[in-house]
Amino acid sequence: MDENTRQQYEYWLNDPYFDEATRQELAAIADDEKEIEDRFYTSLTFGTGGLRGVIGAGTNRMNLYTVRKATQGLANYILKHGNPERGVAIAYDSRRMSPEFADETALCLNANGIRAYVSDRLRPVPELSFALRHFHCTAGVEITASHNPPEYNGYKVYWEDGAQVTPPHDNGIIEEVRKVESFDDVKTMSKEDAVAAGLYISFGEDVDDAYMEELKKQIIHPEVIKEMADDITIVYTPFHGAGNLPVRRVLKELGFRKVFVVPEQADPDPDFTTLEYPNPEDPKAFELALKLARKEHADIVLATDPDADRLGVYAYDPKTDDYIAFTGNMSGMLIAEYILKERTATGTMPENPAFVSTIVTTNLAPAIAAKYGLYYTEVLTGFKYIGEQIKLFEQSGSHQYVFGLEESYGCLAGTHSRDKDGICAVMMLCEAAAWSKKKGETLWDQMLHIYDEYGYYKETQFSLTMKGMDGAKQIAALMEKLRSDPPAKIGRWDVLEFRDYQLDLVKKADGTVGFTGLPKSNVLYFELSDDAWCCARPSGTEPKIKFYMGVKAGSLEEAAALNEELTEGVKALIG
Repeated sequence: MDENTRQQYEYWLNDPYFDEATRQELAAIADDEKEIEDRFYTSLTFGTGGLRGVIGAGTNRMNLYTVRKATQGLANYILKHGNPERGVAIAYDSRRMSPEFADETALCLNANGIRAYVSDRLRPVPELSFALRHFHCTAGVEITASHNPPEYNGYKVYWEDGAQVTPPHDNGIIEEVRKVESFDDVKTMSKEDAVAAGLYISFGEDVDDAYMEELKKQIIHPEVIKEMADDITIVYTPFHGAGNLPVRRVLKELGFRKVFVVPEQADPDPDFTTLEYPNPEDPKAFELALKLARKEHADIVLATDPDADRLGVYAYDPKTDDYIAFTGNMSGMLIAEYILKERTATGTMPENPAFVSTIVTTNLAPAIAAKYGLYYTEVLTGFKYIGEQIKLFEQSGSHQYVFGLEESYGCLAGTHSRDKDGICAVMMLCEAAAWSKKKGETLWDQMLHIYDEYGYYKETQFSLTMKGMDGAKQIAALMEKLRSDPPAKIGRWDVLEFRDYQLDLVKKADGTVGFTGLPKSNVLYFELSDDAWCCARPSGTEPKIKFYMGVKAGSLEEAAALNEELTEGVKALIG
């Protein structure tokens, strides 16, 4: 353990600034050097999802003090580069300490003279993005750790456009947080004084009402929903999170009558008692929902993660009498095809429409965009970059955003939010299901139609988890190996183009060199022969490195086989 790590531990252990519970927690690990090192070898920093970590005492943990310190840095940045008189919107989900962290955030901002609009109960990420713009705030904060295990919490920061912070604001906030070296520089005040001064303002149903009205503007065929309201059966689970009330409300107001919510997972529960992992990507998380779906003969099964920005989907297939899981790419493409097809058919497509996805999203996205004549662009991983494109389109007047998605089960129709919106995705998928059922088809039938028309695209990913300081070094070494000596082949596939987004470098197989044109990011991309690809990217919020890959084939079976072969090729490459 280095000297600085030990000094930080001793400071937190002995200084009366920290409460008794914190000091007792640290005293209990006095003989565990590895645990001390993990808690204090670094400080939590902003990544692609903001600030996120395990709840506990220490600089590398989520606690009242790290939240307060991060907020002081945010306040300093707002005072220098934002519009502090416009205030900050704050919301939170169902995780441990979420209300307490929200209040700590608000009171630190208040002590710096910045008004805070604070949600009076748990609310989802997309509604925070909406509320920020509703109140014309300069920034926003959502207290959430998204789909992470229950021991985690986090702190997502948004800027005035409603999207999570992008360069230069993200780096600027990090620098301001780093400058807060002493807790003596961190301000706070009592809630009573903040309320009396008009600095702490609660918000509630008025924002819900406005958000709902904007959501429902995305509906294309309300008449079909009314016609099929008694014929389509929906099972939904909020995974003990923030999606329950808004999802039930919007579906009810649209006219869907047969909506069944998984009772065991309806109420907020920070321990996620019925789940190993509150992640809509995890098939095990759907056990209770699928059980209810079979009982009620549901057409579709939907789940939002705890902060309700992501959507997981299963659809019934009468041919096999079973439910088929949709990846985020599949459900996103299903929604995209429905919106683009029906907006084109009804003449409601805006002028100069635009479609945005990320560099690790399916290559089916540009194919669908091309068919309907939409401008298509790719951005770095992280929905904040899609939100940024909406802002840039509005500023330039060049295009009107219609749809965007990323592979990690997140998409957005419309511009009411500037983050992925699981509530909106539920709504659009239910409309698409009603439209399909009117034609005597299922959502799986619609997915097969898409594959038949565009090709059988299939994607997958895997991660290597490497915890602690040693893990961070191993991840860095692996990325450096791939960066300094990129392969000419991965399995059977030739590398046609290598992109290093950190160095802003594109190198083709013939030696031609160019630029990526995107902001610098520690991401490596390999464009392969036969419409295949793979990408390596360290997570910005978790101690892992992720490998994404995709193929295109002539059938589902061939796509699955090629995907498995490519996965093995990537694993062989990295040893």
